[in-house]
Amino acid sequence: MKRHLGIFLRGAGMGAADAVPGVSGGTIAFVTGIYEELIHSIKQFGPSAYLAWRRGGLPLLMAHLNLAFVLPLLAGIAVSLFSVAHLVVWLMADFPLLLDGFFFGLVAASAVVVSRHPATWRWWHLLPLVAGLLLAHGLPSLMPLVAQLGNPALVLVVGGAIAISALLLPGVSGSFLLLSMGLYGTVMQGVRSLDLGLIGLFGVGCLIGLFGFSRLLSWLLRHHHTATLQLLVGFIIGSLPVLWPWRELVRYQLGPDGQKIPLDYRYLTPGDFADLTGDPARLPAVVALMLAGAALVLLISRANRPATSACRQGADKEKGSDV
Repeated sequence: MKRHLGIFLRGAGMGAADAVPGVSGGTIAFVTGIYEELIHSIKQFGPSAYLAWRRGGLPLLMAHLNLAFVLPLLAGIAVSLFSVAHLVVWLMADFPLLLDGFFFGLVAASAVVVSRHPATWRWWHLLPLVAGLLLAHGLPSLMPLVAQLGNPALVLVVGGAIAISALLLPGVSGSFLLLSMGLYGTVMQGVRSLDLGLIGLFGVGCLIGLFGFSRLLSWLLRHHHTATLQLLVGFIIGSLPVLWPWRELVRYQLGPDGQKIPLDYRYLTPGDFADLTGDPARLPAVVALMLAGAALVLLISRANRPATSACRQGADKEKGSDV
């Protein structure tokens, strides 16, 4: 029961993170020590599940799908998404600097935590690190192309597949990609109003993204553990500018519902931000929340050191296979 509650709370943290543009539920999963179990569990949903059911019935199917882990995690994510949606809209509207400051500290500390995991490091691991940085920087600028698909149903399905794939990547925010696609407001409103048609289409896309991308990530983690972790570090570091509190939107386009889709920002000092916007920079409060976010991640990471050791063992196995 204690394990189930812990998994539920981790799921709630993932759901809360994914409701905020710029933050990834995958980062929360990694910091709380469930990332690799999450990826490998999702991969089990497919034809192999049917074979497990045929061989051993419901008990073997539940073990094969790791439902003791998956169900409380999904419950936590669902409860958090439905309950946090109203809170996030309010915080983003009234306290954007403070919200960005807290999550900037959280994500920055997450990069430190993830970078500790590889037990071995070689010079060529710079390549996946740089690739992660470039992809994290370039992905949002490609997202407006999704809105040009034309068919609203197809846009929702493709948007769901991309957003859920981003959920599996630390440092890549599914919510921010939805915002870049012009779908964030539509999806959040659909969730709040229980629009079953919209939720169903978006859910189909999520299933497609989960089944495909989880298999790719699971294979990478099993066969190239250290390199994959470096790629994830690149994603996390590359996402930090999106969360810098003092920034100015300099280029955008209007989405189908008239909302602004951010394309480029100019990053400012707190003083320049106050001079340009006329709003207070709230430097002490923002810095305090940055430190609070970083401290939270480091405390969670320390509490999950056994999971960290497992990651290092996986890296050692990769080293052995390379020799």
